Amino acid sequence: MKIVKRRYVLKFPPQSGDKPLSYVLVKEYDININILKAEVIPGKRGNLLLELIGRKSNIDKGIEYLEANNVVCSPLDKKIKFNQDKCINCGNCTAVCFAGALTMHPETWELQFNKKECIVCELCVKACPLNLFDIDFHNGN
Repeated sequence: MKIVKRRYVLKFPPQSGDKPLSYVLVKEYDININILKAEVIPGKRGNLLLELIGRKSNIDKGIEYLEANNVVCSPLDKKIKFNQDKCINCGNCTAVCFAGALTMHPETWELQFNKKECIVCELCVKACPLNLFDIDFHNGN
């Protein structure tokens, strides 16, 4: 079976801190996890950007398991908005994008955005002079 990679932003409710949710993903669903970004406030909330690697069917079952435990799971590409129509291709965002999600095309010098490489560091939000990026890492939907 084919192995796939999927990136999700997970929002954990306060009461989920006592459950080994990531352990279950690894052990029970045979999913490798890579934590790309984490924001945890004990007793209040937790947000994680996870890269899940495994069989698609196992990842789907793992997401179902998380959602059954009150974890809001949103595909990363649903959390990133970029208004490319208004982009002037200045390249400011590429200078801060260490993940390589934002690059300039070597021939046309037009900005290219690969959402699959984004790790929601949010540096592009601050670097863009036109405020064309909106990254929703902190909200559940």
